[in-house]
Amino acid sequence: MGGMKPRHALYLYLAVLPAPTFVHDPVVLALGLLVALACAGAERWRILKKSLLAILAFNLSVSLGYIAVGLWRGDFRPDWLLVANLRVLLMVFLGFWFVARVNLLAALAGWPGATLVATLAIGQARSFDRLLRDFRCAFASRNIVKPRWTDRRHQTGAQAVALLDKAQAQSTEVALAMRSRGAFDA
Repeated sequence: MGGMKPRHALYLYLAVLPAPTFVHDPVVLALGLLVALACAGAERWRILKKSLLAILAFNLSVSLGYIAVGLWRGDFRPDWLLVANLRVLLMVFLGFWFVARVNLLAALAGWPGATLVATLAIGQARSFDRLLRDFRCAFASRNIVKPRWTDRRHQTGAQAVALLDKAQAQSTEVALAMRSRGAFDA
């Protein structure tokens, strides 16, 4: 994707992304992940870590639910669980790799609606990233020694509340701005 035009990289990404959904062999999915890791270059471990963190809560809850129901019903299939988790990891890795290598706004140039949505999403993501970074710095500055687990839990709860409040306020503001510009007129 390095020397490729952003639009062509977008087309390639959109063509490759659905491929893991057609693969039902964990070995082939693992090989696909290894190929993606090899092609990602020096950023591979950072992208893999980001991918694992992004899917951790969702995949863990789905996997535990599947295990509980499968064991209860007597039809637990560990191979399906492995395929599902590898598939999600590969697809998320591809997404983070694409975003790390390609200027999304340049790839969407010429599509005003998609460019607008991407610009709004990028702005929101940067705003939330800044808020989380500010929370982390403030928490670190208030704790000279390693904080207790309960202190970290309270900090995480405060972050979640702040993020939800900010998301609600910004979504209301964006909706009003879009409405004033006729975005919702039929």
